[in-house]
Amino acid sequence: MDPYEDGKKKYLSPLDKKEAEPLTPVEAFVEVPMAAFEQDIVADEPLFPIASSLEHIIELRKQIIKGLFVFILFFIIVFSTINIWFPYVTRGHSLIILGPLEVVKFYMTISTTLAFGLSMPFLVHFLWNFVKPGLKEEESRFLGLYAPVMLVLFLLGVAFGYFIVNPLSYSFLVGIGATNFDVMVSASEYMHFLVMTTVPLGLLFELPIVALFLSSIGVLTAEAMKKIRGWSYIVMGVGSALITPPDFISQLLVLIPMIILYEISIYLVKHIERKQIESTAQ
Repeated sequence: MDPYEDGKKKYLSPLDKKEAEPLTPVEAFVEVPMAAFEQDIVADEPLFPIASSLEHIIELRKQIIKGLFVFILFFIIVFSTINIWFPYVTRGHSLIILGPLEVVKFYMTISTTLAFGLSMPFLVHFLWNFVKPGLKEEESRFLGLYAPVMLVLFLLGVAFGYFIVNPLSYSFLVGIGATNFDVMVSASEYMHFLVMTTVPLGLLFELPIVALFLSSIGVLTAEAMKKIRGWSYIVMGVGSALITPPDFISQLLVLIPMIILYEISIYLVKHIERKQIESTAQ
């Protein structure tokens, strides 16, 4: 049965479709809304301005180069004068070298550590110059006031470890070993022990500054520190055991200053809160 017979077409062939008439010049000219172009332009723009990102990268590169220059300068000075200050580091202890390359490794390690410590004030200053434009006013004012104090506290912590924790814990551990063994300490092990008993203490002495910073941005209060005092003591006890040699004397010598610093932090935060209340009342 032919579906196209008698002109009664129930189905249309593709050949029967009429071609669309061409648009007239008036119909062809349709004004596209400007909003569509604006959306396309906005969509093509990057999330972060390229020029601003390049400026930050260039500034970061500049500060890194300056920091590396200062560090290398101090490293050369320290390494070239190693025979002058070396007796102060070893404290007259008899150390041994287990291989021909160990002496080079020891000199490089100790020179790198001292050069980093001496260049730290400059590194902090370069870091401050980089992050200062992106800080809020409260954060910028806080860091500007307490950055020198942070350095002093770090040096106090290192000095406390060097003059108190290190000699006492070293004598205690060597004395225990000397009871049944002939104690011979290698230079690399002594250097590792010296760093472990000084640098972590320098970081722990920053606790009051950290507490003040958290208080200034509204994260920490003196009342909250009092409520968690017991748990804080437990955490500090565990921390002192992790960062010190495995002897009770070293852990106790570190734990006591940490507790004192925690109580000082509570007092300082409370003092800051009182000043904020007084300034608000005025």
